[in-house]
Amino acid sequence: MSKRVLQGVVVRDACNKTVTVRVERRVMHPVYKKFVTHSKKYAAHDENNSFHVGDVVRIEESRPISKRKCWVVLGGATDAVPGRRSARTADEAVLLEAGLPDLGREDLAGETVEPAEGAA
Repeated sequence: MSKRVLQGVVVRDACNKTVTVRVERRVMHPVYKKFVTHSKKYAAHDENNSFHVGDVVRIEESRPISKRKCWVVLGGATDAVPGRRSARTADEAVLLEAGLPDLGREDLAGETVEPAEGAA
């Protein structure tokens, strides 16, 4: 039987070798037919204390390690949501796959927009 693998965000890393991961699911409400977000927190084993609050990680079901800890952190998610600490932007991922250097983005703060003639 295969082990379940879930993806979530680390919400607590205060304990030694343990992180708390929040996993969110979207389910349809049976009466109102709207999508509702349900979340659940799992205690996962992090052997090297390498993950911190805000990191997106993948966890896998395992044998019971302690009273409430039966999940193990596999690592950072490769398809993580942009904006998280462990996720790269889509542009960076494409450049890394192609082997091209990142030239950076041009600063657009110095440009000004002139109003069109006739606009009041």
